Amino acid sequence: MTQSMDDLLRAVEATLFAAEQPLTVEQISNHLGQAEVRSALVQLQAHYQGRGVLLVERGKRWHFETAPDLAHLLRREKEDVRRLSRAATEVLAIVAYHEPVSRAEIEAIRGVQTAKGTLDVLMEAGWVRVAGRREVPGRPVIYATTPDFLAHFGLGSLRELPGLEELRAAGLLDPVDDEMIETALRPGKVPGEDEEAAADAAEDCDDVDLSPEDDR
Repeated sequence: MTQSMDDLLRAVEATLFAAEQPLTVEQISNHLGQAEVRSALVQLQAHYQGRGVLLVERGKRWHFETAPDLAHLLRREKEDVRRLSRAATEVLAIVAYHEPVSRAEIEAIRGVQTAKGTLDVLMEAGWVRVAGRREVPGRPVIYATTPDFLAHFGLGSLRELPGLEELRAAGLLDPVDDEMIETALRPGKVPGEDEEAAADAAEDCDDVDLSPEDDR
């Protein structure tokens, strides 16, 4: 049975509203019997433009979120605020700007050993994932960011990552050193592979508040 565009728009809209997690085009299509949904998504995105909720694509996944200018209306105080140590913030920046990257490469950029617990914290937060192994001697594990990382920071893709001046203006370089961030953002190939060092280095305890400003 042929499905009219109006019916398809309503079906896609309902699917996204009911979904507990952002959905890819393929997931939406599979849910609706292999329907071609790309055009419907574009139309819905235009329909919600300027409204209280927006239809957005983050990391090739679609979901509804609160319009940024209304975020303050939904903000709630939380006792459990997600904070990252200085070391974790540095590692997250390096992964985002150089992914996929190994622990040895992270350490080469930072100039210090990185404790395993630092990467564990970022993976538990859902912002960093294991992306496989590099095909070199020792086959070190490599890390990359996740769709949740993009969604949390309101990015459509890694191409939208801010530059150094934007980070400084947003106050995200305090207490992280400018020099380290400049190194992380510098284009070009990351340092060559070495065997991953086993490290339990003590973490810096300066906190950077990266808690979300609104509930989406």
